[in-house]
Amino acid sequence: MEAVSGNGRYNWAKEVKEFDETKTGVKGLVDAGVVRIPRFFVHPPESIHSPSPPNNISGVELELPTIDFRGVENGGGRRKEVVEGIRQAASTWGFFQMVNHGVPMSKMEALLERVRRFHEQPVEVKKEFYSSDSKQRVRFTSNVTELDVASCWRDLLTCAFYDDTLDSEAIPLVCRKEVQEYVECMIKLRETMSELLSEALGLSSDFLSRIECMKSEILACLYYPICPEPDLTLGTTRHSDTFFLTLLLQDNVGGLQVFHQNQWIDVAPVPGAIIANIGDLMQIISNDKFKSVEHRVLAQPVGPRISVACFFSASGRAAVASKPFGPIKEVLSEDEPPIYREFICREYQQYSKTKGADVTSVLPHYKL
Repeated sequence: MEAVSGNGRYNWAKEVKEFDETKTGVKGLVDAGVVRIPRFFVHPPESIHSPSPPNNISGVELELPTIDFRGVENGGGRRKEVVEGIRQAASTWGFFQMVNHGVPMSKMEALLERVRRFHEQPVEVKKEFYSSDSKQRVRFTSNVTELDVASCWRDLLTCAFYDDTLDSEAIPLVCRKEVQEYVECMIKLRETMSELLSEALGLSSDFLSRIECMKSEILACLYYPICPEPDLTLGTTRHSDTFFLTLLLQDNVGGLQVFHQNQWIDVAPVPGAIIANIGDLMQIISNDKFKSVEHRVLAQPVGPRISVACFFSASGRAAVASKPFGPIKEVLSEDEPPIYREFICREYQQYSKTKGADVTSVLPHYKL
């Protein structure tokens, strides 16, 4: 696609293709000493500088809820307190920070460091993992598109664990051990989250586990290089997650923002915390009792920023079978009829991939 610029015609597709063929990612541009970002990374000003009131417009500083999981496994009043905290956060913010969640600090720090090492390896080593094929279970890529839609200033290594499994030999050696150990921690935390979210919906603690809605994990190991023109681009564009649940680990650089009460709220890094956010699929099956909200990551003049997002999706069996997903019947009533239609996972996955970068949420497509 060609776009008109002040200097004549700009061949968007050609520039993207040439960038992609280098297989060096955004970091390759930084290493080459770029001082002006390529045009296909430039976003419309209104998408970056969205007008919004200050965080304390109501006189109270808005801050992402933090839930302390200490003692949750013992049941009783402490567990009820945590469940209520999750219910409130999931129904209003759609995001919350978790502390004392059981994932060792050493595992989190080791993973962040090894993700950094992967992205900072010599290009020749990383190139063997570079692929634009989304079906590859392990791949290194940059978020670029041949459409006339701005790309994001980031690189990522993706590892897909379908039904909790992935051939360890496929994972880059530099981070293999740390990725495997962290995913084991995520699987354990998922079981806890599955119970607590079920209880927060008024269901039996094993409900979400039984429908296998979070049986697979996709680990996105993100690297946001320092940006020479951060006012012109974004690390991640405004979007909501298409999955059931996301658990995010971030370093101390910052840049994540959540859209809440018609304004962007900075999510300040908290040492040892993991961020949970509700995905579109969880909003659908909860019939809007839980909210999937939009968020983004700013490009910054400092960095790199390292984060690891663990996206939870349905089991392989549910994905290939004709078993429909839709609002959970147990949360419906005459006063609260279904808001969304039923669908099978395959249909949802196909639509999610083809909806286009200009659609921030898939939810309207599934409303009755």
